Amino acid sequence: MTTLHLHIQGQVQGVGFRPFVYRLALEMELKGWVNNGVDGVHIKVCGAVETIQHFTQRIVAEAPALARITAVHKQNSPFQTFTNFQIIASESLSTPQLLLTPDFGLCADCKSELHQAQNFRYKYAFITCTNCGPRYSIITGLPYDRPLTTMRDFRMCPTCQAEYDDPLNRRYYAQTNSCPTCGIHLQYVEEKNDSSENNEIALQAAIATLDAGKIVAVKGIGGFLILADATNANTINLLRQRKRRPSKPFALLYPDLKSLAADVKLSPQAVEALQSPVAPIVILPVQALPQSGVQVADVAPGLRRLGVMLPYAPLLELISAALGRPLVATSGNLSHTPIAYTNEQALERLSGIADGILLHNREIVVPQDDSVLVFTLRRQQKIVIRRSRGLAPTLLLPHFQAQNGLLAMGALLKSTFAFTHQQNLYLSQYLGDLEDFDTQQNYQLTLQHLLSTLQVEPTCILVDLHPAYASSQLGREMADERGLTVVPIQHHLAHFGAVLAEHDLLDQAEPVLGVIWDGVGLGEDGQIWGGEFFVYHQKQFHRKSHFQYFPYFMGDKMAREPRLAALAVLGPDPVLEAKFSAAEWANYQVLWQKIQPIQTSSMGRIFDAVAALLGVLDVQTYEGEAALQLEELAWTYWQPGNPLPEAYIFDGQISTQHLLLQIKADVEAGLPRNLIAFKFHFSLIELIKTMATAEQLQRIAFSGGVWQNSLLVDLALSQLQGFQLYFHEEVSPNDECIALGQVAFFEMHVKAAK
Repeated sequence: MTTLHLHIQGQVQGVGFRPFVYRLALEMELKGWVNNGVDGVHIKVCGAVETIQHFTQRIVAEAPALARITAVHKQNSPFQTFTNFQIIASESLSTPQLLLTPDFGLCADCKSELHQAQNFRYKYAFITCTNCGPRYSIITGLPYDRPLTTMRDFRMCPTCQAEYDDPLNRRYYAQTNSCPTCGIHLQYVEEKNDSSENNEIALQAAIATLDAGKIVAVKGIGGFLILADATNANTINLLRQRKRRPSKPFALLYPDLKSLAADVKLSPQAVEALQSPVAPIVILPVQALPQSGVQVADVAPGLRRLGVMLPYAPLLELISAALGRPLVATSGNLSHTPIAYTNEQALERLSGIADGILLHNREIVVPQDDSVLVFTLRRQQKIVIRRSRGLAPTLLLPHFQAQNGLLAMGALLKSTFAFTHQQNLYLSQYLGDLEDFDTQQNYQLTLQHLLSTLQVEPTCILVDLHPAYASSQLGREMADERGLTVVPIQHHLAHFGAVLAEHDLLDQAEPVLGVIWDGVGLGEDGQIWGGEFFVYHQKQFHRKSHFQYFPYFMGDKMAREPRLAALAVLGPDPVLEAKFSAAEWANYQVLWQKIQPIQTSSMGRIFDAVAALLGVLDVQTYEGEAALQLEELAWTYWQPGNPLPEAYIFDGQISTQHLLLQIKADVEAGLPRNLIAFKFHFSLIELIKTMATAEQLQRIAFSGGVWQNSLLVDLALSQLQGFQLYFHEEVSPNDECIALGQVAFFEMHVKAAK
């Protein structure tokens, strides 16, 4: 007989780990205890040596599906006997060293009970168990126990308490457990007048409003969603007017997989993602003839893809099942502002958008948008577009460990921050664009929540090289207040560092080619980089080549108007004149003659220029609109039977103007627009092949917002055979990954200095 202490680290709280250990110990007739600590789950067990060894093996092999074990520490303890095995009170006397558990989508068991008329939780909009429900969005401290969540205000009734105390029950130690008797209450409001606080009446009022073709804001897991009938063109267009969102695609909520399959083409990978605990939005191609009546042209103007999801919260499940048709499900905010997540914010900000607001009285602590994924059409390569609810804040990269206390502030657009603590890496959810004051406030609130939850302070702050970024300014302010060192890191090197960290390439001896293509980032020479080729070797980054600079004409205005990108590259070419009014054309010709001190190699603006040249879009209403429509056009060429074209020719300087002149010649020659669009994409991949071959490099890594383009990724996988390719898998290639890359770059420099 022996006594062993086990310390399990990882994502092991809020996932049913203690009940799992309890049941396993009873099955194996072992005695002792299990509890939550501030650094994971602790187990002390007494029994035969072989039995305890088998017990330990089974803990790892049979852990709950939602658990992520990163380490198991075993230590022999002084011999101690126990009368039974039990779950004992959690310990919270020291600094937390835990992974934070994300929110989980509605599980199959709870969904089934939700619709069972004989079940006492029938139609209860907040049904949960140890396998599903909110976690990160409601936590106020660690360890994860009910008093340290916003469920603290809901005292369990005797029935719920009995479930909570029963080790054979699915709700054993489920911190979010509640029912209609003791649980959360709905409230439906129209025009700021209280309509009802009765759960069923409030729910039915919201459903009736939606059924009548009106718009309803609903409090979800991480904030408010705005719902509307996706089969009603008038309702969709009214929502666009109220939300000030003229053409950016809306996400859709479908009641079930069957109805979803009638409108979009489902792959096995997409089905798995949609039904996973993350329950993200997945962007999928539209069927030739959608069956539900969904207004594709109004939901996603100019595109033949839809962002779709299944109900991930019981409240959304009830609404969706009752209506039985697709609903627009977009973030509860005005464009360019953060999602509303308190009842007060919703009543103040959303009353001008929604005809009714469905509230509830469980507080949300951490606001989060829905996560978004896309799988490439040909190779089904996963691309994370937005990492948020269900994925944040813990990032599990077991091979990557950085020193503790690093706070990386990220970028300006698609902002996130990263923090390292006790060998754990936290990467915040998508926090939006920091050009907006409300978004800056939300960024600071989320950062403060993480630091206070972990009960720690940073020891070093990493910022983007651009001094005017709001994230950089906040980082410097925090450093000044605390007397900390600030380390500026170049934007594109952070991109490269992020993908290297994901794939454990920072310590590899073999050189890696980094193809880092995005919109903008301040370069080390004071210019705006964005079409970059780097080589990483022996812990050093080298800028090997880049697209030839062209004027950063009209500054940030160029990012909103693809026609200006074309003008910047080609100059006042007559082919562009029709895209401007006479006054604009005259003014821009004068401005063009002036010296342009700021130059750029931005691949994002090159995509915009090509889109304008092909007549795809001259002025865009949301970031990436022109590139999305250009990609959509190119996909129509890459069909069975169409041959691969000859690539455009790049000279030794990778001349951007030379590329655009060749495209202009094809336009003037009357080549099909979809062929030219595809040829542009194809030529970029051929250029990468030429670069890698010339440098004799076998490993190629990709980062930057341009690599959200699924056609480009599929072409790389198709045409770069024989090379080892590395794409982001856990984080987005867009600027959401910058904070991770800042940590990776810093860590690499620390190791290189040793």
